Amino acid sequence: MKQKHVDGGICAPLGFMASGVAADINGKGNSKKDVALIFSETPAVAAGVFTKNAVKAAPILVTQEVLKNQKLQAVVINSRNANSCTGQQGMKDAVAMCCLAAYSLKIEPELIAVSSTGVIGVPLPMQRIEKGIVEAAKYLSKDGNADAASAIMTTDTFSKEIAIQIDLNGFAVAIGGISKGSGMVHPNMATILGFITTDAKITPHALQAALKRANDKSFNMISVDGDTSTNDMILAMANGLSSNPEIQLDTPEFETFIQALEYVLVFLAKEVARDGEGATKLLEVQIVNAASMDDAKAAARAVCSSLLVKTAIFGEDANWGRILCALGYSGAQFDPSNVNIFIGDVQVMDKGRPLMFDEEAALHILSKNEIIITGDLQSGSANATSWGCDLSYDYVKINGSYRT
Repeated sequence: MKQKHVDGGICAPLGFMASGVAADINGKGNSKKDVALIFSETPAVAAGVFTKNAVKAAPILVTQEVLKNQKLQAVVINSRNANSCTGQQGMKDAVAMCCLAAYSLKIEPELIAVSSTGVIGVPLPMQRIEKGIVEAAKYLSKDGNADAASAIMTTDTFSKEIAIQIDLNGFAVAIGGISKGSGMVHPNMATILGFITTDAKITPHALQAALKRANDKSFNMISVDGDTSTNDMILAMANGLSSNPEIQLDTPEFETFIQALEYVLVFLAKEVARDGEGATKLLEVQIVNAASMDDAKAAARAVCSSLLVKTAIFGEDANWGRILCALGYSGAQFDPSNVNIFIGDVQVMDKGRPLMFDEEAALHILSKNEIIITGDLQSGSANATSWGCDLSYDYVKINGSYRT
């Protein structure tokens, strides 16, 4: 599958517009954008994956209900307030956001998803929200992707967006995406929000299957701090305006599409990991030759999530014992006497035995912005990759005063 990067983010596919405006949701006079809209000129086939946290925010529950129809035309999003653990009023407010957006866009509320991120347990300031939604609808444009990507950010230090174009049997198909996430990231579907647009024509079942498979290899393989949010949500909208023959499950066209979708989601997931709160390094953990894919994923995520591994990466300490320890408690089946471990291209363990490696060479690798750890379990042929970041002093500073 060949893809080329194009401009426009979520507005790159035909028929999509977006916007992001400042509604001062937290009431502190801040000019940061905090309300976003994503809009398709025509109703689109829709799919979603959501947090598995038993505590689900009101926007999750409302959007899950909306998605039963497998169609969307718009998504309304706010940052600064998660609308989570806000009781019946929170549910009413989430529904009201859909209705306000529907009125402003002149479409049915049943075609609108709602998403929120920010502080938990605080009622939404609906007067400010209403003003923001009206303004966001007014400023919808084909150039609104960057504003929307900015408006969904919380503690993120940079916005995350991508757009690519692929050739699907002679038809140009575009896929765009934006996401947010920096802390509370350990998806089990954190605070991760992701929104994907495409002009591909695809069946609802094929889009849902594609999103789940791509999500399992991307957002579900990253970790910043081991916390799974109440608000995690990845939505995909496909409006079919590229006019390609409809993509069906289990066809060559489906496989081509899913590879492109996976490329987009992996890019966004890595950007989330790179932007972990207080992070200074992107960590990539590659597990090879595991007995099964489940074992490979479990081992990769365990190493990537280990607080001791993450602090060693921050301190630029080639502490291979922490890596082996994380592999051991991951639940993956392997023989410790067969394991090889590499930090970058420096091998630190051979068949379960520590090596006298070049500490200076390892330090040089660990001083870089991107670190690759490889664990060869020599138990099979399954491979998996997980992404995360180091754990720095600033993570505690950021989260020690998050509400205030």
